[in-house]
Amino acid sequence: MRVNRIEVSLKPEFNDTHAQKIIKKIQRDLALNLEDLHYFRVYLVEGDFTDDLLKIFAESALSDPVIETYSLNEPLYLKLGITFDWALEIGFRPGVTDNEGKTAEEALSYILERHLIPEKEGVYFAKLLLIKGELTKAEIERIARDLLANELIERWFILSFAEAQKRWFDYPAPRVTEYFPPLVETFDLSSFSDDELLKLSRERLLALNLEEMKAIQKFFTKEDFIKLREKYGLSREITDVELESLAQTWSEHCKHKIFNAEIHYRDLEKGTETKIDSLFKTYIKGATDKVRKSKGERDFCLSVFVDNAGVIKLDDKWALAFKVETHNSPSALDPYGGALTGIVGVNRDPLGTGKGAKLIFNTDVFCFAPPNWDKPLPPRILHPKRIFEGVREGVEHGGNQSGIPTVNGSIVFDPRYLGKPLVYCGTGGLIPLEVAGKPGWEKKACPGDIIVMVGGKIGKDGIHGATFSSEALHEGSPATAVQIGDPITQKRMIDFLLKARDLGLYTSITDNGAGGLSSSVGEMAKEAGGAEIDLSKAPLKYPGLRPWEILVSESQERMTVAVPPEKLQEFLKLSEKMGVLSTPLGRFTNSGYFHILYDGKTVGLLPLEFLHEGVPQLKLSAEWKRPELPEKVDVPYPEDFKELLKGLLRSFNICSKEYVVRQYDHEVQGGSVIKPLCGKGEDGPSDAAVLRYDLQSNAGIVISHGICPKFSDYDTYYMVANAIDEAVRNSVSVGGDPEFMAGLDNFCWCDPVESEKTPDGRYKLAQLVRANQALYDYTTAFSIPLISGKDSMKNDYHMALSLNPSTVNPYGVGVILPDGSLKISIPPTLLFSLISKIPNVELAQTMEIKRAGALVYLLGQTREELAGSEYFNLLGLRGGKVPRPNPELNKKIYLCLRDAIYARLVDSAHDLSDGGLGVALAEKAFSGGFGLFIDLSAIPFEGEKREDFLLFSESAGRIVVTVPKDRQRDFESLFRWGPCYLIGETLNEPVLEIKGFSGSLILSADLDELKKAWQEPFANW
Repeated sequence: MRVNRIEVSLKPEFNDTHAQKIIKKIQRDLALNLEDLHYFRVYLVEGDFTDDLLKIFAESALSDPVIETYSLNEPLYLKLGITFDWALEIGFRPGVTDNEGKTAEEALSYILERHLIPEKEGVYFAKLLLIKGELTKAEIERIARDLLANELIERWFILSFAEAQKRWFDYPAPRVTEYFPPLVETFDLSSFSDDELLKLSRERLLALNLEEMKAIQKFFTKEDFIKLREKYGLSREITDVELESLAQTWSEHCKHKIFNAEIHYRDLEKGTETKIDSLFKTYIKGATDKVRKSKGERDFCLSVFVDNAGVIKLDDKWALAFKVETHNSPSALDPYGGALTGIVGVNRDPLGTGKGAKLIFNTDVFCFAPPNWDKPLPPRILHPKRIFEGVREGVEHGGNQSGIPTVNGSIVFDPRYLGKPLVYCGTGGLIPLEVAGKPGWEKKACPGDIIVMVGGKIGKDGIHGATFSSEALHEGSPATAVQIGDPITQKRMIDFLLKARDLGLYTSITDNGAGGLSSSVGEMAKEAGGAEIDLSKAPLKYPGLRPWEILVSESQERMTVAVPPEKLQEFLKLSEKMGVLSTPLGRFTNSGYFHILYDGKTVGLLPLEFLHEGVPQLKLSAEWKRPELPEKVDVPYPEDFKELLKGLLRSFNICSKEYVVRQYDHEVQGGSVIKPLCGKGEDGPSDAAVLRYDLQSNAGIVISHGICPKFSDYDTYYMVANAIDEAVRNSVSVGGDPEFMAGLDNFCWCDPVESEKTPDGRYKLAQLVRANQALYDYTTAFSIPLISGKDSMKNDYHMALSLNPSTVNPYGVGVILPDGSLKISIPPTLLFSLISKIPNVELAQTMEIKRAGALVYLLGQTREELAGSEYFNLLGLRGGKVPRPNPELNKKIYLCLRDAIYARLVDSAHDLSDGGLGVALAEKAFSGGFGLFIDLSAIPFEGEKREDFLLFSESAGRIVVTVPKDRQRDFESLFRWGPCYLIGETLNEPVLEIKGFSGSLILSADLDELKKAWQEPFANW
């Protein structure tokens, strides 16, 4: 088959900013100097097309004739007279999702007025860089491998200028050519020894332990089950289809086995022992049940823990679905593709909740190793800066191209995220309370409904995604686990499904997420009582996938719906009209079985009860003993408070993230009221987002979160306590109502199961227990129901290569185990996301100072609580007392602040978190452009009375507010009962002045100087 080559570039008279950006990255990140670089887009067009047709294609679809030029089947550099030393071309490997190529294929099909012929015609995209400079081929390889390409999913080709004169790029299109017949492999597990069972689990990447493998082995020896199988043409041997479906369903990712384990918990400090039957049931569901019962008729929860997202009632018209997911493991291997899939994947969770939600906001939180990492990298680990940039860009493209505003987020840095980054992506959507005469938040597939897969086709991408994310990252982690999302295709699918929803064309819907069809159809089968599916009917990206691969592939942009037979033709007709692929695959039944066929032949027969309830409960042991860290730390008194404050403002966890925020669209759909940046220059850090969700009403929702992994080194109980309190006070600071709040808990943990690779498993499991205890205690104290959540329990990197345990760890992070292997574990991390209401968005508050002559108040108690603080981190100190929030006191403060904001008594409000009071004052001042005069002697302090301790303590529950002088009496009357301290006044002069305990100034700084320090770390990215 003929392969045509079209190259496209900007015309020489236009400045190529994309090329300049690449030059800058090469110079900055690799310290390589270039003279020049030209960037071309390349399209390989496979098929017997005439040159005239290809010219029309190039001129009308692939290039802009005003600013771009192209060449057909000849080097474009010759036409432009460009000289270079090296040509580097980067394209996808065969079978990898190629979004730009797919979009070009659609354009070509419009020109042809027909679809392209599968396996004979196609369009494939590549990037071509013409590089001029005194560089070696090895350095060009380094540019490709270490900066511009990911060898997991991409391949590259290099030509010197001399080689280019003899031949240009003449390789074939990257079509998948290695096909396998659709065979089904079987295993007679009855003859397997324990070692053979574990070997099978390991080699097939099932991520099942011995007890689980033995449970499958035992079930497949039941005589009544074997007789039933024989009626369907099966034997006692388990098929690979059945084995993979069980592994997916029983995976830690999908079944949350650790959270549902029986745990024997010993508190070695108190000398107590407790048996916990499921952390989830005891602490998460238990807390929500208690809160909902206490609210009585004021309970606003509609659907919790039973669907893809939690659902709450907003008003008499709308419900809100909200879900946060993680996509850590794929993002470690392919930051761009993993994060892109993370955001478009979580978009499908609210879409697949109830009858389907219209998506109205995204929220994203990332945890990375510091981007200035200068130590060696273990095998398969990408540089933190590359992960940072790839994740940022992936989430940016996924959200922006889907037309969903990104309204809230944050970034946390810690060296231990080198082993695995954390990529939290969240989405909220509106569900009408009534859809086609029925509750919009409810769904139920019925026997006889047709199983229809909607959206993209199935490929090898994403195979073993669920099981892969259920184990530690290592050098051999599979390339097939990575998926690449296509937000354009998904947007079209979403529009179609919402229209079909409103027409009442389906009874149930869910996402093809972790585990693909195995997960979606297997889960929906529980609603109806059974399902029958023929995998040969599934549309494939290319032929040759085996049945088990079709079943568990996580190829993106797919949903499964249950369509009543009488509505099937209307559903398919609408799908075709809107350009969305929909394929009937089978039907739902009431058989009690998940019946899987290929080309009419049974390849799997699994009882739903065994599939969903058969996994053995883990029995684990946990032992808690507080880490041996000193509560009293020797801290030198600061010589220069201004330089100290500037140093804190420059730290990665505090500094401005405007560079990231500006690349996300937070205005699309027109609902954002309080945006991620605020203030005089619209560059100050907002505490939370406010969104107007219905243009017929002024009511709004508030989106906030809390994340404090730095406290895990001391006590995960207070790590969680601080995260919850941070989320609440962020919300209250912008006007969120503390009496209408719902939370989502997302746990990311290092492996807490004791083993040779995890000798400290009992301690790590005890950390998880204490975290859940805090979740229960603080959500019930704040009266916050937990409506959804997720856990990711294997966030470790394990390198089997042996190191000498007696030598210094060359990687500077992680631990060398007794066998000489390296293990890097993340700090135990909980993201607590919060959704709340504000009755009128006109009442929403921002953090910056808005006028001179206003009074400054500090709400809350300040203690000597500096363990894990940014101040101690800057000084390299470990120890001290960790912040211990008082939920009863803080709740009273937050309710009074809400009343003050709603009564318009407050000019601004800003919570205290990283960096404490000193950083919060600086941020308020330089964001508004007005100065501050602060008297520290006006602030009660519990602990050693030092100005630096007071300024940089990170005690929870504190908020700085400014109040107009004519509202002083009313404001103080609201807080006459508790901790509310008048500490200063706002100034016309752009300075921050702080008076110490002796009455003299300890800090006087120009606001521009402070702001420059705060913006410095990412100013030149």
